[in-house]
Amino acid sequence: MTTAVIIAAAGRGSRMGGEVPKQWQPLAGKPVLAHAIAAFAGLPVVLVIHPDDRARAEGLGVRLVLGGAARDASVLAGLEALAGTGVTRVLIHDGARPLVSRALIGRLVEALETHDGAAPALAVTDALWRGTDGIVSGTVDRAGLYRAQTPQAFRFAPILAAHRAHRGGALDDVQVARAAGLDVAIVEGEETNLKLTWPGDFARAEAILRGQGMDVRLGNGYDVHAFCAGDHVWLCGVKVPHDKALLGHSDADVGMHALTDAIYGALAMGDIGRHFPPSDPQWKGAASHIFLTHAIGLATEAGYRLANCDVTLVCERPKIGPHAADMQAELARIMRVEADRVSVKATTSERLGFTGREEGIAALATATLVRS
Repeated sequence: MTTAVIIAAAGRGSRMGGEVPKQWQPLAGKPVLAHAIAAFAGLPVVLVIHPDDRARAEGLGVRLVLGGAARDASVLAGLEALAGTGVTRVLIHDGARPLVSRALIGRLVEALETHDGAAPALAVTDALWRGTDGIVSGTVDRAGLYRAQTPQAFRFAPILAAHRAHRGGALDDVQVARAAGLDVAIVEGEETNLKLTWPGDFARAEAILRGQGMDVRLGNGYDVHAFCAGDHVWLCGVKVPHDKALLGHSDADVGMHALTDAIYGALAMGDIGRHFPPSDPQWKGAASHIFLTHAIGLATEAGYRLANCDVTLVCERPKIGPHAADMQAELARIMRVEADRVSVKATTSERLGFTGREEGIAALATATLVRS
């Protein structure tokens, strides 16, 4: 099943005040919407905006759709933009909620296995009053009451049909879904998943971001390939002339294999053999950038970015120095990071062992992933 995200961000947020709508105001150095989008890293995002905000939204790197006069009209515009794309599940989120966790997203998607929709909520624990002119006029039974949150998750076809049929004026997408007879499961929400409504909410969000800190993952990789007959070797994505080749099921790029395994290791997701079994003939002779692209893609989906990586090639020959800069640039290109986050260097084993006897090449790699 394929999951996409719609972020509703066409509102004006008048209660917040300020020169720009709240979703565009800065939070911890970035617009609120940048935090909201980052929470869904690895998933396609449709951002529904007000026409006046197009210039602000151009640099966010997501698909833009113009919203309607009300929230439900904006969500429908986002759904229509996804119609026919093969999406089977959709997460509909308010742009003013910048602190969604990956765990919450996972709970919502899991709930869609057995329900048409799922939405996060927190049970009301405070006493509830009614008030008139600042005076308590009554109480409300809190039993069975919940504070609704987003993202609200749905199977795509039913929620699209529900929005198309709805007459308008819904407070959220659960109301639209229920009007169409869809069942919506309540998923445990999170206190940190607050909606920025009043000026003081920004201070709360800043404090939460500071408290979350960074999740840093470190992984190591090691690989070896023997020499065989040939006239070149592939090392870190660069074709290097040599009087031998490297023997392997794929293109035997020992440096890229070690780096790929380092990323898988940081994610606790095994090694290349788990994801691309050598017993599978489709990977015979495959270019190793396929493996590295897959590994860095998994990291991105999990919300991580590559902070830096370091690859050491161990061999007597060929000489790596003349090609190291090209290798650095190629690895950076494949992983879509700045070149100064990638290190490629080499050493010999002082004529000792199989590398010293020029029977093959070994490679070691370390990768650091960060999620903030």
